[in-house]
Amino acid sequence: MSEPAFGVYVHWPFCAAKCPYCDFNSHVRRAEVDQSRFLAAYVREIGHMAALAPGRRVESVFFGGGTPSLMKPETVAGILDAIAGAWDVSPDAEITLEANPTSVEAERFRGYRAAGVNRVSLGVQALNGPDLAALGRLHTVDDALTALALATSIFPRSSFDLIYARPGQSPEAWRDELIRALDYGTEHLSLYQLTIEEGTPFFALHQAGKLKTPDETTGRALWDVTQEVCGHAGLPAYEISNHARPGCESRHNLVYWRYGEYAGIGPGAHGRLVVNGARRELATERNPELWAAAVEADGAGLVVDEALSIEAQADEFLVMGLRLTEGIDLARFHRISGRRLDGRRIDDLTMDGMVERVGPDRLRVTPAGFPVLDAVVADLAS
Repeated sequence: MSEPAFGVYVHWPFCAAKCPYCDFNSHVRRAEVDQSRFLAAYVREIGHMAALAPGRRVESVFFGGGTPSLMKPETVAGILDAIAGAWDVSPDAEITLEANPTSVEAERFRGYRAAGVNRVSLGVQALNGPDLAALGRLHTVDDALTALALATSIFPRSSFDLIYARPGQSPEAWRDELIRALDYGTEHLSLYQLTIEEGTPFFALHQAGKLKTPDETTGRALWDVTQEVCGHAGLPAYEISNHARPGCESRHNLVYWRYGEYAGIGPGAHGRLVVNGARRELATERNPELWAAAVEADGAGLVVDEALSIEAQADEFLVMGLRLTEGIDLARFHRISGRRLDGRRIDDLTMDGMVERVGPDRLRVTPAGFPVLDAVVADLAS
């Protein structure tokens, strides 16, 4: 397998409202966001990152958030122009923009397409009204379906997200909802189990006993339904939470999972760049206004810029790569870490049906191992 591609992640931190389960770096502003000011800051930070990592060929750009579909098409175009001016961009690069159904307008979508976006990822999250309301979403099911139809008519590629293991959700109800989702002919689905993250409103409700998520047995049944239904529909899992028709995988996310290099641009963005032969961890200021001020003063809003130890790189490589059904290249792990995984641990996990070798140099987690992936990775890394 060739070396991983290089990608650029652009974080737009603003949302119309904060979802109660979300712990992403997202912010609600009552006043209109000064997009011209932020565009200038994005352009400047792109230049800074390109100076750190010159000569790369960009294979993917991903606008995440927050709600990137609140950006003006001119802002998106300006950022993409800056990326093209800073690095060589592959003619067939994947350019993805996340969108919420409430912020979808035909004119805006056509503007994104004209700017160069060729893939959209819609935050649908649920296909029933009560659960959308419980998740704090501002859109209706009809909004979501209208946005999906519009996206597929304008963009060459599309994906949408659903959250499962929601309070009170049964495997039977999830099966029906997932089958309905697949009826819309999507090529890619991101299917995430609801997690209760510290610091969110859902965490406080959960701690108080006012929000109950499915128990372990039900959670496993929901997982099994997900694999069965998607596999039968021709969208097998290629990563623990992502399903696609063969050839329709998210190329940008594969940069992360295959442990490639990526520049993180914008408030709260993270990056991994090889600078002067050393792989570095980079992260920017989370507060949007403080980030913009830092970029205006210093050229970048970095608050973390440090070399990763060999041990940290080895751990990251395992954590990211074993999420993929293709698994990891053991020879590459050896090149990164200077050591080999413990053969006895691999043999024990193989005997338990948790991992399997693919040829002499690849190791992957089995379908039985994925529901307990964290434990499998911890065992191999220790």
